[in-house]
Amino acid sequence: MRAVIAYHEKFKQYDLGPGHPYRGDRFVNAMRLFREKGLFERPGVMLVEPKPATKEDLLTVHDEDYVKLIFRLSERGIPYDWETPCSPSILEAALLIIGGSLTACELIHAGEAERGVAVGGGFHHAGRNYGGGFCLFNDVAILVERLRRHGAKRVMVIDHDVHAGNGTSDIYYRDPNVLYVGFHQDPATLYPGVGFIPEIGDGEGEGYNVNVPLPPGTDDDSYLYALSEVVPPLAEEFKPDFIVSNGGSDPHFADALGSLQITARGFHKITRLIAQTAERVCHGRYILLPGSGYNPDVLPISWYALIAGALGLSDVDIKDSLPPPPTRPDVRKRVKAVVDEVKRTLKPYWRCFQ
Repeated sequence: MRAVIAYHEKFKQYDLGPGHPYRGDRFVNAMRLFREKGLFERPGVMLVEPKPATKEDLLTVHDEDYVKLIFRLSERGIPYDWETPCSPSILEAALLIIGGSLTACELIHAGEAERGVAVGGGFHHAGRNYGGGFCLFNDVAILVERLRRHGAKRVMVIDHDVHAGNGTSDIYYRDPNVLYVGFHQDPATLYPGVGFIPEIGDGEGEGYNVNVPLPPGTDDDSYLYALSEVVPPLAEEFKPDFIVSNGGSDPHFADALGSLQITARGFHKITRLIAQTAERVCHGRYILLPGSGYNPDVLPISWYALIAGALGLSDVDIKDSLPPPPTRPDVRKRVKAVVDEVKRTLKPYWRCFQ
């Protein structure tokens, strides 16, 4: 398995300021651990430096007036909103991070790799004409559009961030050729307050927007149960040409912004299951965008676990520095109930749930 990992030292400029949960040192710390673990010395693993995305790349997804707004705000150092600042350095980093996913796409398209990782990606809260939630542009959707330009007819997006990917969901809500599947903490308990089971898409896209809202306290076993009950059967029926997944360390049990209870080993199992699904349904074509996470102590090992799972690496040393909280049998029952409801809701659209 040949794999490309895209990274640029200027990613650290995506730093939203002192006291903000999104700091640029995440990239420095993660890359330090990756090197300590020998990730880039693995056979077939290529570390590449991306070129920045262009305005034309942004316009494949975002409205022109919105793109102009973000560039104008960035030039003046004016925040987009109270939690999403703009500046020339942040904009430069954003374009490079988006460029990372496009670089991975191009190398896979050229036959130089089968799998890709775009470090720092997953800005899934940005829609066609809005940003927020620390996100200015939606690199997930920009990547999907590049994949389509290269001939992908159907793309499956699996969002395993702790927060629902409202921007990605909105962009493809009426599109039957992009299957969006989100696993996130129950949005009744967490930003952005959308991503409930009945949100299944609209028009021709009805049934192609899948939300699996998990209760606070969901642990590895329960999460993997939900993932295995939903992702493989949908993928085998949808038959995507490519799988994209996004999500970082914020479902970790020690993360500051979420209340799920995933361990570092759990992250490895999550992306390994997705990678194995890609191997069965789309010749292994899979790009991972790991970017989120708000506890600097657990982010590096969690990102490493996600990447190792996506690349199919099994001989890896993955240990949490803290003991996980005890499992809760009541939460496991609630997760099963959520999965059952997802299947009932989507039964009219998918044979695999009938």
